[in-house]
Amino acid sequence: MRIPASFCNVVGLRPSRGRVPMVGRNSWAWLGRTGPMARDVSDIALAMSVLAGPDSRAPLSLTEGREQFTQPLERDIRGLRIGWSRDFGLGIPVAPEIIAVLERAMAVFEDLGAIVEEVEPDLSDADEVFSTTRAFDFSMLLSDFVKEHRDFVKPELQWNVELGAALTAADITSAALARTRLERSMAVFHEQFDVFASPVAQLLPFDATQRFPTEINGVQFDNYLGWLRSVTLMSAADVPAISLPAGFSASGLPIGLQLTMPHGKDFDLLQVAFAFEQSTHFARTKPAVLTSNSAAEAGRRFQESTTVRGFFD
Repeated sequence: MRIPASFCNVVGLRPSRGRVPMVGRNSWAWLGRTGPMARDVSDIALAMSVLAGPDSRAPLSLTEGREQFTQPLERDIRGLRIGWSRDFGLGIPVAPEIIAVLERAMAVFEDLGAIVEEVEPDLSDADEVFSTTRAFDFSMLLSDFVKEHRDFVKPELQWNVELGAALTAADITSAALARTRLERSMAVFHEQFDVFASPVAQLLPFDATQRFPTEINGVQFDNYLGWLRSVTLMSAADVPAISLPAGFSASGLPIGLQLTMPHGKDFDLLQVAFAFEQSTHFARTKPAVLTSNSAAEAGRRFQESTTVRGFFD
């Protein structure tokens, strides 16, 4: 929900575990989520007022009803403590143009009265949690399908299923312990900070004919998930996360800001996102139709537009 939203200048919400019930082959799966993408935060809230709520078929579903998402989104965020990180404390490569836009976004929060501090939670266990859990889920859900239709399945999916099939009891035990450590480190982080802010995507939207990015800032990736670490880390942390339009590149391409809060605080997260949205209105900026020779001109028009001028000066 987050990177597609970021690339399309819309809002995307990955809800808390169980907020939107998921009924499937494994009722206890927790990594994958169902959630909405929409033009703005108020439409996300409207969608959640329909999607959220308990389901007897989904044992992880939260018992809280959907009524909270019909409440006003307006909130005074003065005094809100936001921890901001450019690279998640792990040296993750992020395009400099994205960082520049998100630093201006942090200034918006400060203008709204929030307290922004550069800091990172300890996410050192997140890669293991994500990769092992994802491989396990893929193997459980898709191994039969891949065996029957291998010639029609892309190599990346085959790789993930095979990775899951090769897991040992020691691998699964290690990932469970890592997840416990990760949850504890996030709990410690949120004792001091209300919100964690970070990049949604590590690079600008790329040509749709490209299978997937293989490097960013000269850093080469070992597999196709390397360019997605900015979101997989927070998925592993098991927290609600939102992708919020935060500005544009010099060529007019959209850039998203990722905000997360503790498990269960989905509506609080929407309120924080709404405060930023109401101060910037980036989601209302219509993209220019790009051709091979019009990207630079589109970027110039974006920078000169009334909506976003103040954030490029």
